[in-house]
Amino acid sequence: MVGDNVEVGVYDIKDALVKAEELELDLVEISPKADPPVCKITDYKKFLYEQKKREKVLKAKATKVVVKEIRFGPQTDDHDYEFKKKHAEKFLKDGAKLKAYVFFKGRSIVYKDQGEILLLKLASELEELGKVEQMPRLEGKRMTMFLAPKTKK
Repeated sequence: MVGDNVEVGVYDIKDALVKAEELELDLVEISPKADPPVCKITDYKKFLYEQKKREKVLKAKATKVVVKEIRFGPQTDDHDYEFKKKHAEKFLKDGAKLKAYVFFKGRSIVYKDQGEILLLKLASELEELGKVEQMPRLEGKRMTMFLAPKTKK
């Protein structure tokens, strides 16, 4: 066996297969859509192992999006609003997305303008920490708004 990978010039498929058999290695197709297709003579088991290892590293580096929720009523009191706003600030500082929503129970749906005002007030007060991803939108008995944390420079 010669090394891990063998560099081979341009061959047709038969020559490449013969060369791979001589070296007791496998002919692995790297890029099938290229013209001509790109192949590599290597140990296939080792190739799969390295590919899985690369994918695992990429997956570990990927950031996971955390969404925190805050629920309001259409007539939430000032003290309760301030208390929940502090939680929202903490969530955005920690890098989590924020889903703020107003839940309308029973006939309180007639106060949907108050719910929208409440969410817009929250968005304007948290403007330095996060940006609005989705403006307040009524979906059934819920009016939801999404805030994303601002990236640190």
